[in-house]
Amino acid sequence: MSRIHAESVIKNIIREIVQACAEKGHAASDTLAAFMVKAVVLDPRNGFNVDRTLTKQDVHKLEELCLSKLMEKSSPSLDTIKMQEYFEMNYTSRREYVEEIHRMLEAKLSPLSREITDNRLKIRSDLDVLYHKIVTYILLRSSMGSPSDVNTVQEATAALQSIFPQTELGAFMVLVKKDKELQLSELTMIVTGIRLFNKAKKELMPSLLTEVLPVTSKSIKNEMSVTQSLAWKYTAVLENLMDSDNQPGPYECITLFKEALYNVRQHEVFLKILLTDACLCVKHVEILQTELSSQLKMLKETIKPQTAAPTTTVYPLFKVLSKLWSGLQDEAELLNILGNVKLNLQPFLASQEKFFSEAYLHSLLETTKVKTDEQRMSESSDEQIDQTLWNTQEWLMPETAASFNELPLQYNGFCSYMLVKRDGLLLPGNPDIGVLKHKDKLYAFSSKEAALKFLSCPDYFVAEVEEKTKYFPELIQLLQQNQQFSCVSPSSEINQKGKTWEEPVTKCDNGTQTVTHPMETNINKTYEWNEWELRRKALKQADLQTKVTHSVQTDLSQMRRQNSTQTFFSKNAACQVKRDCGSNVPRPQIYLACLRGQKKEQMVKTNLTRSINE
Repeated sequence: MSRIHAESVIKNIIREIVQACAEKGHAASDTLAAFMVKAVVLDPRNGFNVDRTLTKQDVHKLEELCLSKLMEKSSPSLDTIKMQEYFEMNYTSRREYVEEIHRMLEAKLSPLSREITDNRLKIRSDLDVLYHKIVTYILLRSSMGSPSDVNTVQEATAALQSIFPQTELGAFMVLVKKDKELQLSELTMIVTGIRLFNKAKKELMPSLLTEVLPVTSKSIKNEMSVTQSLAWKYTAVLENLMDSDNQPGPYECITLFKEALYNVRQHEVFLKILLTDACLCVKHVEILQTELSSQLKMLKETIKPQTAAPTTTVYPLFKVLSKLWSGLQDEAELLNILGNVKLNLQPFLASQEKFFSEAYLHSLLETTKVKTDEQRMSESSDEQIDQTLWNTQEWLMPETAASFNELPLQYNGFCSYMLVKRDGLLLPGNPDIGVLKHKDKLYAFSSKEAALKFLSCPDYFVAEVEEKTKYFPELIQLLQQNQQFSCVSPSSEINQKGKTWEEPVTKCDNGTQTVTHPMETNINKTYEWNEWELRRKALKQADLQTKVTHSVQTDLSQMRRQNSTQTFFSKNAACQVKRDCGSNVPRPQIYLACLRGQKKEQMVKTNLTRSINE
């Protein structure tokens, strides 16, 4: 089956699954369906072979299995996959978030901007309407008050009239559209700076930022505290159920606890990402507020009541104030977006909360001490790897590696040995023990014993982690195993909002060479572009026609002209030395006899070489 045909078949399967889910009242995106197809194919229990062409029976079986998994009710595994899909499709980098905020603001103000720039005044009353639209645009752009507030409109109008009186509208209207937009943007910045300067005695902070700044980071921390507590409890329960000294618990119960543990661990990972971004926003807000205070102080020193400050000095300072205010607004929008993402992650925890209530967990952990991640790490912090015993492997230590806390650890920092040894149990690795560098990848372990056991056969444990991942598809994203399973990804061509759930990248070394002149027959070697050179050649040819004799060199006469060279004969020369001496060695003379005699005759070797001493 060709690649194009295989992709077409997979797309048809995904489309059928999405349509079947919609008919049964369950919304499933193409991305979710594509990932579920990959998860079903990877699971060894389903009996699919990725190297074999799918038959009609295989396609029907694949669709049925995917539908049954997508239609499951109260499934922590499905909730985790949906959580991963939501975060992948709605979370992006800080730079892209800011660009999206600016695009949304431009789209919101573009109708009003077009009304201002495309306006054609017909009567005098239109001047007042146009001027009011400019004031409205400035208020919406700066987010300093509502256009429906009379006091805010009067304040903005007074600031605009001080730099752009209504009599200047005639000159504004004769400008081209691009220049109108530039002047409108400049007026917005200056008016915003003037209004900020007038309010310098008050605390300057956007209203949205005042609401979300003290709430977002704190709410994310509280949410993460609850999630981590659940993760520690699930870990303790699983350790009890899988303890070899006791009777292991039922397989279905252990599997359900594993899925619940993976669910809260994934939620914890996402909350850590959101908390990092929220802390970065808070830090930027502090920097911007410091710069804003500094600029206001500089403006106060420049603008004094007794003297008039030149506009060339004051206007740039007003623009700087406006840019700082715009930066504060961006941070407020970012914090608001992060808070919304955090809230939208909560529904994906419903299944594990439904199965395992707080009272039920408490009953299972009556006599068990629940260890936090910090306690587990503190217990193993003193167990460092002795690098002198393992010269064949490279270990990174806190005291020897730069940016040690920012190392890109495999499996999201979880211990791979315990994941294999305890049949899917997730325990955080402790980098203070030592980080193993194996095949350009970094591994952290929960204890020194786990590190030494992994070191005895690292490739085996890496392969076993991949096998464990096939039984729990949510681990592909949680353990960052996307590259390992990209070869069977059916979603490489499925895009939503310019993003993909997973897109495999195929790389190879290749080279190309371009000849200097691909079409030699079209090259005219006698071509001359300079007309003065052509004129010179024409005059030379015309002058040659007037000469009596002339000579040319042809192909037959080439290299046949008479040449003469002068040579010097060698001279007889001699030199005198103190004495004449020489040396000679005898010529070797060796004869072999009886070479063509009878079979049993022995060959006779006779050496007649004279001795050197004779």
